[in-house]
Amino acid sequence: MNSTVDTQGTTVAQRIAQALPRLTRSHRQVADYVLEHPLQVATLPIDELAAAVGVSVATANRFARALDFDGYATFRAELVRGFEPLVAPVERMRGNLERPTTVAEVFATALDESRRNIEATRQTLDYAACEAAVERIGKARSIYIAGFGASAWLAGLLQHGLDGSCSDVRLLSGVSGVTHSARTLMHAGPQDLFIGITFPRYLTDTVALAQIARSQGCALLALTDRPSSPLAPLADVVLYCQTETSYRPNCETSVLALVEALTSAVALRAPDPVQSAGRILQAVRPWLHGANGLLRMNGANGANPTTAPDAAAPNGAGPKKKKAPR
Repeated sequence: MNSTVDTQGTTVAQRIAQALPRLTRSHRQVADYVLEHPLQVATLPIDELAAAVGVSVATANRFARALDFDGYATFRAELVRGFEPLVAPVERMRGNLERPTTVAEVFATALDESRRNIEATRQTLDYAACEAAVERIGKARSIYIAGFGASAWLAGLLQHGLDGSCSDVRLLSGVSGVTHSARTLMHAGPQDLFIGITFPRYLTDTVALAQIARSQGCALLALTDRPSSPLAPLADVVLYCQTETSYRPNCETSVLALVEALTSAVALRAPDPVQSAGRILQAVRPWLHGANGLLRMNGANGANPTTAPDAAAPNGAGPKKKKAPR
């Protein structure tokens, strides 16, 4: 029996195949479950695996020993090794939840993590890359934004932030699915920009669309966490963001802060940003509570403001009130 896991040896699946002829019926039950759900098993302690399979904890431990592991802990460590980037957030969360804590402590920890991630992102930000990102956004004919999973919400906020400064911003994450996004990118070209957002655990849809955009000649801007991200090698410009957290796969707060910084810089560089903001305000005014008294804007460019019908004119001018009859 091996005292340690041989990192250069066979995989868990190969060990199961080799040991299968000598496994008991209950051990084969465990083996079948492990082969069907390897990622899930990599996150399960021994009692939860035993309950899921319908065997005893002792049987689960003997199964690991039948594969020449010291016990369940070393078996699971070997299984985790193949899925480490995927299961790391689950393992981190499990460890944190096993420690006694209060709701107040979780609130304080989460808020402190957000602050630290934003500060770490600010400290490591490449401002030359920021300048290049803003320049490419400003020059793009059309902008295509992709993000899936939790990043879909961030992609939507990026689209919302850029929409007031850019003439054609398209969100590829929609109810029609990724195949429709791929079809949409067939209209993209060298004058356009693709913005991809992905963080661990990276989703292949975002990477696949980035590859399509690249094949169409699009410039690529990536918002991701590190140079080893699968999106980074495809991008012309990368903005990195730290997203470490104890209770979730990623800290979206720091990404949102980066999105807001990017859209603010784009708005600053946009031609006539004040007029653009005025046009947006005028468009949404009917839906703003208490906005009936806001100035109305005449003309396509938002110039020549006129007052609302019941507003007072300057210098006392305007409609005179009728005198009450004596």
